[in-house]
Amino acid sequence: MKMQHRSSACGMALIMVMIAVAVFSALAAALAFSMKVETKLARNADDEQQLLWLGRSGVELARWVLSQHPVSERYDSLNQIWAGGPGGPGETNSALSGVPLDNFPVGEGSVSIKIIDLDRKMNVNTANALELQQVLTAMGVDANDISVVSDSILDWRDTDDAQHVAGAESDYYQGLNPPYYAKNAPLDSLSELLFVKGVTPEMYWGGSATNHQPGTFQKPKLGFGTAPGAIPDYPFGLKDIFTPFSSGLINVNTADANVLQTIPGMDALQAEGILKYRAGPDGVEATEDDTPYRNVAQLAAAGLTPQTVQQLNRYCTVNSSTFEVHVTAKISDSSREYIAILYRNGANIQTVSFWWK
Repeated sequence: MKMQHRSSACGMALIMVMIAVAVFSALAAALAFSMKVETKLARNADDEQQLLWLGRSGVELARWVLSQHPVSERYDSLNQIWAGGPGGPGETNSALSGVPLDNFPVGEGSVSIKIIDLDRKMNVNTANALELQQVLTAMGVDANDISVVSDSILDWRDTDDAQHVAGAESDYYQGLNPPYYAKNAPLDSLSELLFVKGVTPEMYWGGSATNHQPGTFQKPKLGFGTAPGAIPDYPFGLKDIFTPFSSGLINVNTADANVLQTIPGMDALQAEGILKYRAGPDGVEATEDDTPYRNVAQLAAAGLTPQTVQQLNRYCTVNSSTFEVHVTAKISDSSREYIAILYRNGANIQTVSFWWK
C-alpha cells in the first residue's frame, strides 16, 4: 500500500512539473514575442524619423536642382534636367550633369525626386470668369450649367457674401444635408471644387478619364452637353486643368494639350500646333532636339496669328515659378512619399509647404 501511495505522489509531482514547464514555456514565448514586437516598434519608430529626414533631404536636393537652372536659359521646358529630360543646351556641362534624380544616396538610405511645375496648369484662384467658362466649354459641359459652375467657383473663393447671378453663397450650402459654409477664401486643395455648387464628380475627374490619355486631343463639345439621361463623357476633368498654386500664367513649354486649348482665344488646332513645334524634328517631347519657346512672341512660329499671340500674352509665359516635388524616401525595407510645394524667385527657392502621403 505504501508503494502505491508513493507512486501516486510521484505521478502527481511529475504532472505538476510538466504543467509548470508548459506554463513557463508559454510565458517565455509570450515574453519573446513581446520583445520582438517592442524591438520592431522601436526600429519602425527609428525608421520613421530617418525617413522624415530623408524626405526633407530630397526637398533640399530639389531646391538645389532648381537653383542651378542656367542663367542663359530664361525659359523652362520638359527637356530640361529638373523635369527629368536629358538637359537643354546650357545644362549638358552644368553642375546638374550626371546628378541622378532616382535613388540618390543619402546616409543609410536613398531618395528619388520628381519635380512638376505647376505653371503648366491654370490657377483656379486667379482664373477670371472668361477663363473658367472657356474651360467648361472646352470640356463640353452643358451650356445651362456653365454659368452656374463658373459663378459658384467665384463665390466660393471670394471673401464676401455677395452672390454672383448664378452662383451660391453660404445660405445655399446651409440648406444641403449635411450643411456647410462657403469657404470665402482661396482654395488650398483642388478637391474643394467637389463642394462647389454645380460641380459633379464626373466634371471634376473627367467622365471617361480611363479612356483618354493625358496630353491627347479630344474633340470638345463646345457647351452642347449630353443627351437627357445620358452619363456625361467629359474628355478631361477640372483636376487636369487647374491647380491652387501657380503664378497665374500658363507655361506654353510645359502645358499639355488639354490645358492649352482651354486658354481664351485658343482652340484645339492651335494647341496641337504649339505642341508639334516645341517637340522638335522627331516629334517627341523631352528629348534633345526639342525646340521650346524662348518667349511668348515665338508662338507665331507655330502658326498663330499676331493678334492671337498678342492676346495670349495676357495668359501665357515661358517660365515656371511654382513646383510640386514628390520625394520617395527609402531605408532598408521602409519607404514613404513626401510632397512639397516650392516657389522659385531667381536662384532663391522657398519651401511653401511639406507633407507626407
